Amino acid sequence: MTIAQSLPLVESHVNPEIIFPQGQFWSDEPPLESNLHLQQIILLIQCLEWWWREREDYFATGNLTIYYSPNQKKSEFFRGPDFFVVLGTNPNPNRRSWVIWREEGKYPNLIIEILSDSTAKVDREEKKQIYQDIFRTPDYFWFDPESLEFQGFTLISGQYQPIAPNPQGWLWSQQLGLYLGLSANKLRYFTPEGELVPTPAEAAQQAENRAVEAENRVLEAENQVEQEKQKAAKLAAKLRELGIDTEENL
Repeated sequence: MTIAQSLPLVESHVNPEIIFPQGQFWSDEPPLESNLHLQQIILLIQCLEWWWREREDYFATGNLTIYYSPNQKKSEFFRGPDFFVVLGTNPNPNRRSWVIWREEGKYPNLIIEILSDSTAKVDREEKKQIYQDIFRTPDYFWFDPESLEFQGFTLISGQYQPIAPNPQGWLWSQQLGLYLGLSANKLRYFTPEGELVPTPAEAAQQAENRAVEAENRVLEAENQVEQEKQKAAKLAAKLRELGIDTEENL
């Protein structure tokens, strides 16, 4: 969410009287605009973590400061995307921020900004330019949880080009190998086959439903066998009434 100084694109507004420690680089992000924004970011993180639960080569987080000063200073050139993913790194959950020069120079492979009245213009213009020209982030999306505005861009020859939606209105992310699209007014992931990537809670519920369905199928099969036995017993009794010994005919 940070609206901060960037490379030549943004003028510095740092108070020279403030002394920034050069040891720990803490995230410096303001509170989120609303519960909608918070829930959306949590949803993106939880679903991706579940989908990639066997992977150990990425870092996904939200509302965390990225420090990218070429002078390796905390006091200049930092941004705080609402959600970002870095590939080819470790998933260390104890990072207090993402410091480019301490992370092998890696920038995010994907960024998603959650629009609000106070940040939408910056997200659509200034941040888009920074992510294109400085971060060189391959996939950039933005989503407004209130108006449901949703757009995505992919980096082609150094320029962001709009991602064309599929028939469902979803946008493909080459970096994730997943679609991004709306479901129940939330931004969600979809597999290449069109399946909704569930949250851990949804996945657990689905597993429970499958277990219940399997149990019901077993009970139904047992009931069917019992019904067949009862039919056979009734038939045998009827034949005996007619003087036919079914055991002798076997």
